[in-house]
Amino acid sequence: MEVKARENSEEIISLEDENEKQADLKAQHKEGKKALASLLTPIRYHLLAGRALGMISGFLSIVPYIALVKLGSILLSAAANGQSPNAQEVSNVIIILVSAFCLQLLLYALGLLITHMGDLKFSIFIRQKLLERIGQMPLSWFSKTNSGKIRKLVHDDVLQIHVLIAHKPVDETVAMFMPVCLTAYAFIVDWRLGLLTISTLPIYIAAMIWMMWNMGEKTVEMDRYLGKVSSTTLEFVSGITVVKAFGKTGKAHRNYQEAADNFYDFYMDWTGPMMKGSAFAAAWIGVPVIFFVNLLGGGYLVWNAGVPVSSVLATSLIALAIPNALDVMAGMTWSYQIAGAAAIRIQEILTSPILEQDKEGNVEIPTENLEVEFDNVSYSYGENIAAKDISFTLKPGTVTALVGPSGSGKSTLAMLLARFNDPAQGCIKLGGVDLREYPAKELYKRVGFIIQDPQLLRASVKENISLAKPGATLEEIKTAAKAANINQVIENLEDGYETILGKDTALSGGERQRIAIARAILAQTPVLIMDEATAFADPESEAQIQDALNRLVEGRTVLVIAHRPESIRGADQILVLDRGYLVASGKHEELKDNPIYRRLWQQHRVSIDENAKGE
Repeated sequence: MEVKARENSEEIISLEDENEKQADLKAQHKEGKKALASLLTPIRYHLLAGRALGMISGFLSIVPYIALVKLGSILLSAAANGQSPNAQEVSNVIIILVSAFCLQLLLYALGLLITHMGDLKFSIFIRQKLLERIGQMPLSWFSKTNSGKIRKLVHDDVLQIHVLIAHKPVDETVAMFMPVCLTAYAFIVDWRLGLLTISTLPIYIAAMIWMMWNMGEKTVEMDRYLGKVSSTTLEFVSGITVVKAFGKTGKAHRNYQEAADNFYDFYMDWTGPMMKGSAFAAAWIGVPVIFFVNLLGGGYLVWNAGVPVSSVLATSLIALAIPNALDVMAGMTWSYQIAGAAAIRIQEILTSPILEQDKEGNVEIPTENLEVEFDNVSYSYGENIAAKDISFTLKPGTVTALVGPSGSGKSTLAMLLARFNDPAQGCIKLGGVDLREYPAKELYKRVGFIIQDPQLLRASVKENISLAKPGATLEEIKTAAKAANINQVIENLEDGYETILGKDTALSGGERQRIAIARAILAQTPVLIMDEATAFADPESEAQIQDALNRLVEGRTVLVIAHRPESIRGADQILVLDRGYLVASGKHEELKDNPIYRRLWQQHRVSIDENAKGE
């Protein structure tokens, strides 16, 4: 009894989970509809115009069939009387037929032209909005979001909505309106032929309804699986060098394999029965079946009810045209579901929190005496405290080092000064003005940073160095490169400063770091944040990087994250952090007796000794 009760309880919980999952999928499907409606508002008139032209085009589709029946009537009547058909009547009917057909195509093409223009307008507008929004995001957002996701958002997701804008308004309207008009005309010609025209459709429509019953929810679920595959693919590719080097698959590979398998299982479970149903449904609207039913039934009516042969031929052609329209509608429905998921992601970005400027145009931005002041700054990641009530000052022209064990808050403080995020409490002032009052463009003219993993663009060396100063002359760029000890390396490249990084050449880590330093030298920001640039450099590059850094920091206010204590022995100020708190500050000599600072030195010496033994 107890085992049975437990099994029943597990079944109830499983059913509740499934119901909750379905409710969530339905809610997201509705959210996709709302997101699409909101995004498409700027081009609603393009969509309405496309639908109107599609409606007229669909209505005109019956004219060629009317003309065909009339032409058949003229020819059969003349043959029955043993006379030649009236050439003028035949000519008039053919002119009407051709004219109506051409006008139908013209209106259809014009509708597509208008909707494609709307799609072009939408793509430009929405990509500008996305890039503008992404440009206002906290820089920490980029550390949580991989480049694949951003590319998918700006390119793939916008492209997913293309069919919905450029084709759906016209094609779907024609596909909806044309079968109604053609079916109505078939019944006007002869109600019995009208019944033959649609005789196989109920089976097809019933099968399609069954297959598309929960397509909205399934499409949302599929999009989630695909999103997981996409993110794990990037993770796996990023670690492929390790796999090749050691011949082993790690966590990234397992995650990718698991995501791919989950998607495969879901997709086959969903589409397997659908493919069988689709084949069954398609068989009932296949050309052989339709012709067999209509010609067999039509032939019976011709011989026994005196129905004109031309009417049978016209309604048989109508019967062939209707299924194609239904296929178009089914395809458009699928495109709508896919576009809804893409619209949700776009809308999420467009409504995501950004770093806003507290005041605009009302604050005088200082250019001199740029003292940095942290005033009771606090910040946390969820429940984990990263910085708590921290206050200190960076005097102009001094070097301040942040030291502490891993997770103590060093990177967080540097991130807040670079305004990757804003403090949860307190404020950071630059020249007496809160960072939140600086326009981003003005802030990054004053605050620069050098990180351990330098970010270089797939562009020329010249463009990479002049990124912070686009108008810099080649002479200025070369001067900065010389100061960074990288000029000789650049000039030895095949195209010198015009060499495209990542395409024409691949630089070593130390060379990439020196290009980043040259960029910072050229930018001449008075405040500089450094995540110790030589921490992972090889011995040959380290001396050149350190020499370049010495030139870089001259006369600047520097905040450096220190990984090796000896590198900041001569700093003007050393701040010791532990678990988000500032526990001590002073110069090296003043901090010798601090237990945390002393422990950091001891750990570093042990590391040096172990490396020496390993060598």
